[in-house]
Amino acid sequence: MPMAEPSSLHDQQFRLSRYIRDPELSPMPPGIEDRRLKIYRELFYNNLEDLLANNFPVIRRILDGTRWHALVRAFLRDHRSKTPLFPEIGREFLRFLETRQEAGAGDPPWLLELAHYEWVELALEIEESRVEDVAHDRNGDLGLGIPVPSPLAWALAYLWPVHQLGPDHVPDQPPDQPTFLLVRRGDDQRVHFSQINALTFRLLQRLGEFPDQTGLEHLAALAVEAGASDQDAFVQQGLHMLSQLHSGGAILGTRPKKAKE
Repeated sequence: MPMAEPSSLHDQQFRLSRYIRDPELSPMPPGIEDRRLKIYRELFYNNLEDLLANNFPVIRRILDGTRWHALVRAFLRDHRSKTPLFPEIGREFLRFLETRQEAGAGDPPWLLELAHYEWVELALEIEESRVEDVAHDRNGDLGLGIPVPSPLAWALAYLWPVHQLGPDHVPDQPPDQPTFLLVRRGDDQRVHFSQINALTFRLLQRLGEFPDQTGLEHLAALAVEAGASDQDAFVQQGLHMLSQLHSGGAILGTRPKKAKE
């Protein structure tokens, strides 16, 4: 049997992929048995749906079967992934939801934030940064020295209480106060989530924004931002906060003196 010309092969592959993405509106590619096409189409979709369901189990449970499958089919039909790597499919799904939100697709208002919250766990599991590659003095003075945050500890802020959403709890409106979370990969290589307050979130945020400031400089600036009436007491409480973050692994220690010079 003669081989197809490259242009014909490319055209056939394009028709097949277009049909797999959108079988309702795309014509079936010629020369392929209907039964084989159906098997391939269902296998492709089921694998993708299973992958997304494992990445976003809470969303899968909240949305009924019809809405969930409609969202997966829209992702397959409309989104063009920038990576062929399976671990990155979750990030591609996030990009897809971001595009839908910008376009006013009418998705539930909490959907994108909940998807991000669910994606974070896998993202941190496969994060390649290593604590041992970050120069730090574990026993350094967190007040006088420059605190070094862990690359495996992420401070997150959400309008919706994403850690509480589920089939039996889907509020109509976000609460008055945002939800602040700290997600960290521990020495056991497991991902741990904990709720933090706004000041702790802002402190961790400042560590990234102003990486050359000492702990006391961060706390003094934070006291001004917070409008603290007793700045000395605020700073003392802040030092305790730094110590707790250090004990929990979110702060590794301080920048070594020779690295500062």
